[in-house]
Amino acid sequence: MTVRWALGQTLKKASAGALFSLLVVTGTHVTAAAEPEWHHATALTGTPKYGPDVKHFDYVNPDAPKGGLVRLSTSGGFDTFNIILPKGNPAPGVGLVYESLMETALDELNISAEYGVLANALRYPDDYSWVEYRLNPNARWHDGEPVTAADVIWSFEKAVELSPRQKFYYHNVTSAKELPGGIVRFEFDTANNRELPHIVGQLTVMPKHWWEGTNEKGEKRDIASGLQEAPLGSGPYKVKDFAFNRRVTYERVTDYWGKDLPVRVGANNFDEIRYDSYRDSAVLLEAFKGDQYDWRNENVAKNWATAYDFPAAREGKVILEKFPDKASGIMQAFVPNLRREKFQDERVRRALNLAFDFETTNRTSFFDQYKRVPSFFAGTELAHTGLPEGKELEILERVRDLVPASVFTEAYENPVGGDPAKQRSNLREALKLLTSAGYKLEGRKLVNAATGEPFTIEFIAQDPSAERYVLPFAKNLKLIGIELTIRVLDTPQYINRIRSRDFDMATLLWAQSLSPGNEQRDYWGSESADKQQSYNYAGIKDPGVDALIEKVIFSKDRDELVAATRALDRVLMAHNFVIPQWYLDVDRTARWDRFGHPENIPEYSHGFPTIWWYDEAKAAKTGAAK
Repeated sequence: MTVRWALGQTLKKASAGALFSLLVVTGTHVTAAAEPEWHHATALTGTPKYGPDVKHFDYVNPDAPKGGLVRLSTSGGFDTFNIILPKGNPAPGVGLVYESLMETALDELNISAEYGVLANALRYPDDYSWVEYRLNPNARWHDGEPVTAADVIWSFEKAVELSPRQKFYYHNVTSAKELPGGIVRFEFDTANNRELPHIVGQLTVMPKHWWEGTNEKGEKRDIASGLQEAPLGSGPYKVKDFAFNRRVTYERVTDYWGKDLPVRVGANNFDEIRYDSYRDSAVLLEAFKGDQYDWRNENVAKNWATAYDFPAAREGKVILEKFPDKASGIMQAFVPNLRREKFQDERVRRALNLAFDFETTNRTSFFDQYKRVPSFFAGTELAHTGLPEGKELEILERVRDLVPASVFTEAYENPVGGDPAKQRSNLREALKLLTSAGYKLEGRKLVNAATGEPFTIEFIAQDPSAERYVLPFAKNLKLIGIELTIRVLDTPQYINRIRSRDFDMATLLWAQSLSPGNEQRDYWGSESADKQQSYNYAGIKDPGVDALIEKVIFSKDRDELVAATRALDRVLMAHNFVIPQWYLDVDRTARWDRFGHPENIPEYSHGFPTIWWYDEAKAAKTGAAK
């Protein structure tokens, strides 16, 4: 899956759609003996939970009422509806307007099974060297025009032409062409990559005829430029009104062509979904308490502990609820830019980790709510533990000459602080490492022994609240002669500097699906390190990491995938590429009590607002949304 911008929209849950490495399918019927079967769905292991005749998914209320308004929020601003271009900030929720070929279910491992939306079937050969998608003949754009194979091909070609990230993600796709019967065929330059047919199905499809037409002013549209008008889509919602950097409202399409698809029954129940944009996190919180929006994912421990004791919460009009997070793993960390010479020595990076006192920070700033991140796949079965054994050890042995020898003999452990004695010991060890790496103390400043250049770090952030954990880190670093300064930027500046790799250090995160695959090349692969639009924020270039990424991608079954991922994780941690921070394995949420939800919330997502609905009786007691 292409993970969404971590500091913007629903980054960690991305979830934005997940990535998959093991692909197993069930057929709906058989064609000629020499041809692959057509299939209605895909799944990671076994068969999809839902067969070709299913009417709706188990986790929805198929009779959910339609109506009402749900108000959501976003931080920062937005200035375009163009979802392809890497520049600009797309409007929140714009994905409601569009469809992909296939879509995931929320109640299967890793949100892994995909079912037809714009496509109603797919097929591919045993070696996965190509895939064909057969389009649903009922699929329509909001102007009534049919969704065609030409739209799919055009969307793919424009995505790889205009977005460096998409070009890298789909670089194994050599061609996309139309076949008779509304079929699109994608061919690959490699065989036995089980994930490729699957990730092609996640392609967002846009209307070629609309983009190649003119707007109300008679001006020709240009997909290579920002879009300043409401886009045409084929999804369950369309744009009702908007004001850039302030608000966008989507309205439900009452004659939506796909409302009876199994993936849509019981979903998309609100008549309107509105996003309001806020620039300041403190104002954002107060706006929620003032009933300016309905749902809040709380990612600040202090707020969760202290900020929700207000009249509406005490009266039961606001509900605080935690939902288990079982769908993803995470690495959140202080990320040094390895493109900077001062961070290229592993001893330096380990010294920085020794200077970070997580235990004290967790106690004094986070109310002891978090766990220390021990893995790039924290919170999942994919995280390595102890010393390697079994299949993981076998995989590591195959790349022994490319990985640190320590992975075979030493289990990775983060430094432990929490009291002055432990922290003094950690800082002494950090200074020893820095000295061995070529630095020395001159007075109270750490300098490069060869050049005399002081060791300084500029930490960039987009939220002033970062100071509460960065400043204690800076204080510890100062004790060993390193000067860390924090610079708070507005959202566009921050994003641009991260994208252009113009930073020393920042807090960044990578959300992981339960089935990692091709996206790992974009996260840690050498080829992506110098691509500005990649998710390889740190600039990791390592042959052992590259080799293990390929082991993950070409795993033949679930057991091998888990083992290969643990091996990759172990090597990433052994190199001390980042200074791990913290994570939480639940979602902390607050909501105004105006909504209903199915009795059986899916295991891997709370599903808000997609499968929830407006409850008029609750709204009458709480007060109608403004």
